[in-house]
Amino acid sequence: MSDAPSLIMIQFLSWVADRPRTYTQTMEAWRTTCPRLSVWEDAVIGDLVRIDGELRAVSLTPRGHIVLRKAQAGKGHAGKANTTKSRSASRRPAAVEPRTC
Repeated sequence: MSDAPSLIMIQFLSWVADRPRTYTQTMEAWRTTCPRLSVWEDAVIGDLVRIDGELRAVSLTPRGHIVLRKAQAGKGHAGKANTTKSRSASRRPAAVEPRTC
């Protein structure tokens, strides 16, 4: 994972780090058949999470902790809105493309 993590990856890592989670809880909350939302698979492949013990507890790996800390440290800097937009442009709703899976 050389690129910056996606917002959904940061949300997932934060969710895992928040409190102890079981594999079952994680799958109920995050499993999807949508190939565009493969956050669980991406986290496992990227060595960001692991499954431990008989209870199959899901936790962050040392690498996952680092990625989350870096993302949280950069919160206020990345993705700032452009404040030079005209007043009429700021009133227009953003176009949203529907996702299909």
